[in-house]
Amino acid sequence: MAEPAGGLEVRLAQAGPIPLDVRLDCAAGEVLALVGPSGSGKSTVLRCIAGVLRAKTGRIAVGGEAWFDSEARISLAPRARTVGFVFQNYALFPHMSAQANVEAALGHVAAPARAGRARALLDRVNLKGLESRRPWELSGGQQQRVAVARALARDPRVLLLDEPFSAVDRSTRQILYRELASLRRDLAMPVVLVTHDLDEAAMLADRMSILHRGRTLQAAPPHALMARPANSLVARLVDLKNVFRGKVLSSDAGTGTTLLEGLGQRLECVLDARFAAGAEVSWAIPGSHVILHRRDRPSRGERENPVRGVIADFLPLGENVSTVIAIEATGERLQVTFPLHVARRNGLESGAEVVVSLLRDGIHLMPD
Repeated sequence: MAEPAGGLEVRLAQAGPIPLDVRLDCAAGEVLALVGPSGSGKSTVLRCIAGVLRAKTGRIAVGGEAWFDSEARISLAPRARTVGFVFQNYALFPHMSAQANVEAALGHVAAPARAGRARALLDRVNLKGLESRRPWELSGGQQQRVAVARALARDPRVLLLDEPFSAVDRSTRQILYRELASLRRDLAMPVVLVTHDLDEAAMLADRMSILHRGRTLQAAPPHALMARPANSLVARLVDLKNVFRGKVLSSDAGTGTTLLEGLGQRLECVLDARFAAGAEVSWAIPGSHVILHRRDRPSRGERENPVRGVIADFLPLGENVSTVIAIEATGERLQVTFPLHVARRNGLESGAEVVVSLLRDGIHLMPD
């Protein structure tokens, strides 16, 4: 019988050989995605949770029970941590059938019950009828399902997924996304997913934690993190295209407005009292808050922060067009994607002069 999962708490620190300054929390039933470039420490954190690696200092606890505590000199062996781990390459035993691979993780279950339990787990991940096949007889997606079933066979208190979708093609990946989303509704445990794919993290995770050079920079729900990154480094790590530098001119609590000098002109933003007048800041705006001034009829949004420029790059992509607008006043580049029919209706092409509005509630200020 599985123990109650409880939440996961991770605090890790060390100067080397792999630098770490990590603070993570993941509630039972929550999916936390660790996102960052290669070498940022994502897989290292998973291995520390599993007990395969040991940080110099810190604490790892599940439901308040310490698995690792450097001050208390606690460090449980990997086999005592009740972790389900799905590796990037699945790490299945090649000479064993799918059922035998799952049974190998059922050492805590009475021997007569293992076969039935393994079949039930394979059925749970949609592999009924394939129990006798060996890994080389299964597709990449089917091997991944066996790896998930084997991880769940341990009745884990924490499920760790290390780039679990990277070895399959795009169409299979979409199927596996749906299956994991369905499966997680029944998982009353913390689930930590390592991925470099931002779209994957946004789709599957309740929260994202951004790692860079072994340090956690920010954790928040995906939409909130991408819309309001903590600083310009996080903004670039989550692939925000439009990040600029500017200076705060003034703030008025009465009108709820902050005035910003950016792109060579004065821009109106929602009040941000963190920054005093004269403060140098970075700022970002998502493409969804950049409104094209229509040539056939004006819209209300065109009164907000109008900016002039010239289309420096025009690239049709299916039903959309990716554009780069060179700002008239400064030459800075603004990247915006428009629907193809909007581009055609407004005569957009390379070299065309355009006016866009930057909606005030989309402008996000960050420490420089």
